[in-house]
Amino acid sequence: MKDAKQTDNSSSSIQIYSKTSDGHSKIGNFIDSFKRADQTETTSDLENGKEVIYSPLEQNLKDRHIQMIAIAGCVGLGLFISQGSALATSGPGGLVISYSVIGLLLYFIVQSLGQLTSAFPVQGNFLVYNVRFIDESWGFAMNWNYCFQWLVTLPLSLVSASLTIQFWGSSINPVVWVAIFYVIIVAINIFGIKGYGEAEFIFSLIKVIAIVGFCIFAIIVVAGAGEQGYIGGRFWHNPGTFSHGFKGVCSVFVNAAFSFAGTELCALAAAESKNPRRALTKAIKQVFWRIIIFYMLSTIMICFLVPYDDPKLLSNSSTSASPFVVAIQNSGTKVLPSIFNVVILIAVLSVANASVYASYRPLVSLAHAGHGPKILKYVDRNGRPLVALLVTLLIGLLGFVSASPKQETVFNWLLALSGLSTIFTWFSISLAHIRVTYAFKIQGVPLNQFPFRATGNTLGAYFSLVINILVLIAQFYVGLYPVDGKEKDIATFLQVYLAAPVVLVFYLGHKIWTRNWKLYVRAEEMDITTDRLMVDIDMYKQLLTDEKQVWESKPWYYRLYHTWC
Repeated sequence: MKDAKQTDNSSSSIQIYSKTSDGHSKIGNFIDSFKRADQTETTSDLENGKEVIYSPLEQNLKDRHIQMIAIAGCVGLGLFISQGSALATSGPGGLVISYSVIGLLLYFIVQSLGQLTSAFPVQGNFLVYNVRFIDESWGFAMNWNYCFQWLVTLPLSLVSASLTIQFWGSSINPVVWVAIFYVIIVAINIFGIKGYGEAEFIFSLIKVIAIVGFCIFAIIVVAGAGEQGYIGGRFWHNPGTFSHGFKGVCSVFVNAAFSFAGTELCALAAAESKNPRRALTKAIKQVFWRIIIFYMLSTIMICFLVPYDDPKLLSNSSTSASPFVVAIQNSGTKVLPSIFNVVILIAVLSVANASVYASYRPLVSLAHAGHGPKILKYVDRNGRPLVALLVTLLIGLLGFVSASPKQETVFNWLLALSGLSTIFTWFSISLAHIRVTYAFKIQGVPLNQFPFRATGNTLGAYFSLVINILVLIAQFYVGLYPVDGKEKDIATFLQVYLAAPVVLVFYLGHKIWTRNWKLYVRAEEMDITTDRLMVDIDMYKQLLTDEKQVWESKPWYYRLYHTWC
């Protein structure tokens, strides 16, 4: 391990080591900050209760950033807008079933990812685990799959934000709004991880207040406070619980996955914090509440307030009205729909902001793994991966196709690229968790070398693995036999299932190019030493004992809050 000057003497913190510019003026320092940073080797250790990481990438996320990202980060397009289409397709019963299954699946996914990142806080993100613990070709395919998933999210979010403006009947060309929002996203991310963290903190706080407020409002309206009188379970009986039966339920699993997509960023962001172990524990607790309150409770309330045949829902009409706004409008409230539409606009911009962060991180990882151009590894002296960031923002310019008459065709194919990407990503996280745990046992490494242990251990990972496979089968089924009963040609089928052949092409292409025909990395040959956070068991136990004593000294209300949050 390289010697370096310690920058933080506080216990249980991460010290980041980097060289700074010695410019003679602010302008000179600003210009010098864009020069290449020293590509310091990433290593880690645990000494005297301190976690130490060496990395040129900027790591300035604070605990408050991690907490808000875990609670409400990436809540946007899927929940606020496309849920209307899912409700119309499956009915309230199908929507609740699909969201419940995917929510439980995701909880175990984040647990698995937390265990992986706590032991292997490698530079970049969790995509490197696919190469090391599963197979290099599979890792190559997953790296590009994850990049595609987030690269197309930025232009999609920008256009969705411009369409959200149309709620107020704006006569301004949508391209103007795309340009304004694009400049805002660029301005936020030019400040690096700190800009992302501060923006997401504000965005997420607004979303938290709005969703909690909506749930309270919905309960009051269901009880009879709105113009519709007492609603109760009226819409579950008329028009009914299910819209298209079993096929309708199968059709919205991917929509639910799209709504939950990005939740894994809490573990990625926690690895960027000053204390990954503590940040992970807290963030994953908050993912539980995110699933229960922000997704399940709000979804159930929508199912009580909006019938699946409401003409204003997406899929029932040509409008893009959010089911949340439809629910408020149906209650007869006059001003609140506009206020909540502002929240939806902020939520969509939040997803756009998060997509930039989630895109340039894996691009850097691609370069380090040798799966992409080396120039993507360029990191400046402020810790910003400039080239990867530039590539991400250039892809964002696709948002300007909103001015083209072919915009619907272009965006259908962009959506097709990202449709199943989340499922493949989650599948790989579960598989990597299972494989590395097995390798620890085979190589005689005690499992207490994982600073964070997943709930259910590998049983949760096996459960999520099976659910991911079932979702892939269900999507293939509705791709062949669509809900509307009409036969589909190959083009429309690919718009449902495009991610699968893309992954297969990248996987087989890498196998042929490298001539590496091994299907997986054998447990006894797996590298579980490089970049692992080496834990001194005795010192680690002492650290936990000290933390327990501090915990017991706190008042009961503090312990109650932090037990759950």
